[in-house]
Amino acid sequence: MAVTDGVVVWIGQDSVGRALHPGAEVIELDGAFVAPAFVDAHVHATSAGLLLTGLDLTRTSSVESVLDRIRAAPGPLVWGHGWDETRWPENRPPTRAEIDEAAQGKTVYLSRIDVHSALVSSNLITDEARDADGYSADGPLSRAAHHHVRGTAKAAITPEQRKAAQLAFLRHAASMGIASVHECAGPDISGEDDLRDLLQLGEGPEVVAYWGAHDLPGVPVRGLAGDHFVDGAIGSRTAALVEPYADADTSGALYLDGPQIADHLVRCTGLGVQAGFHVIGDAGMAAVVEGFEIAEKILGAPALASARHRLEHVEMVSADQAAKLAAWGVIASVQPLFDAEWGGPTGMYVQRLGSERGVGLNPFSRLAAAGVMLAFGSDTPVTAIDPWAAVKAAVHHRTEGHGISPRAAFTAHTRGGWRAAGVDDGLTGTLQPGAPATYAVWETGDLVVAASDSRVQRWSTDPRSGVPGLPDLTGPAPVCVRTVLNGRTIYERK
Repeated sequence: MAVTDGVVVWIGQDSVGRALHPGAEVIELDGAFVAPAFVDAHVHATSAGLLLTGLDLTRTSSVESVLDRIRAAPGPLVWGHGWDETRWPENRPPTRAEIDEAAQGKTVYLSRIDVHSALVSSNLITDEARDADGYSADGPLSRAAHHHVRGTAKAAITPEQRKAAQLAFLRHAASMGIASVHECAGPDISGEDDLRDLLQLGEGPEVVAYWGAHDLPGVPVRGLAGDHFVDGAIGSRTAALVEPYADADTSGALYLDGPQIADHLVRCTGLGVQAGFHVIGDAGMAAVVEGFEIAEKILGAPALASARHRLEHVEMVSADQAAKLAAWGVIASVQPLFDAEWGGPTGMYVQRLGSERGVGLNPFSRLAAAGVMLAFGSDTPVTAIDPWAAVKAAVHHRTEGHGISPRAAFTAHTRGGWRAAGVDDGLTGTLQPGAPATYAVWETGDLVVAASDSRVQRWSTDPRSGVPGLPDLTGPAPVCVRTVLNGRTIYERK
């Protein structure tokens, strides 16, 4: 492959390439393979960076293990993330009294794995949070109460700590073969200063900015989309459901109704920006469909579909709803590792929703069959940045029939991410003459692949022949040795 000024200009036999470009710098790959770089279509850079630089609770095994981490953490602010009580023998989170005892005066903010609720020390709770919806006298805070305490905790993070976290995240993403990330910012998530600082860093993967609110911020953004919340999350029991949760007397929280969703769609279409929403529960999806139906009557189907609005997560969706979303040109930004972490007959989804509903989430095949464009992401720090694991999870879904082919999964994590951000030139996200030289170089043991039709093939390094399968990830995953964005190396393994 030959690259000039950040663009692929030639692909073919090695000896021919050397003859056509006699003065070129030559990079020998020694058996490594080249593929289009990944795009992560849903990230939270600062929070993900704080997980790298702060208190990582994703693998804690009990209440006491969390308390031990609090005791050992330096103060004055202990920012942590990733606890999941459904994996613990106690099947409960620590109480506020237990957190206060372990903190010994330190201020503690610990977001749950889904970031829709948090454990906090008493000294972080303001009167405003105490009076808000979602407040608990002794348990995790959710909904508006969580937003209040999260804002207070964020204010305690210094600009230097924030920059260090953002840089740590971007460097880590680049080391995983990712050339672009979609930052899903918003007033209750990170704030305008946080987003502005991230965009000004100018290194690592390209950052596509989204703002999850109804009004434009003072920072350039691709759309008023991302985490513009229609509802919450299954794990925190705030995703809006038609029927109550199986393990609690609640149906979750619906933050936006159909007319409000329609108003946002109409406004964004008129502004020429993408609209989008976070939606997980089936009642949340019903509200979204109602909103699109209202907007279609106002705008007409062609105008609505041409705007390519997007939805995040789309975990509970019927076949009829999927067909409607496809007709409206909706892009589904989904996270395959959600199923890997919480799907299956004994996972968190089944604990929260029961066996019948709990195995029906994240139906990628249903969306793809209806014609909905898929873009894969991690929602980091909710799940790890691990694109090969995400591809594998999408193919080997824990509910039979919900997975998609290796080719479709790889495309959703590469070209799908660019298309979700409005780059649909037929070249970006591929490797062919005229395409941006945005790719990753990978080392792996044996390049045998498991194709969707069960034949054993070798990985095709010729992008014109398509992607027949994916590297066999039952063993060690491919290791990134170089990530290139528009011809510029943003990561190289030492």
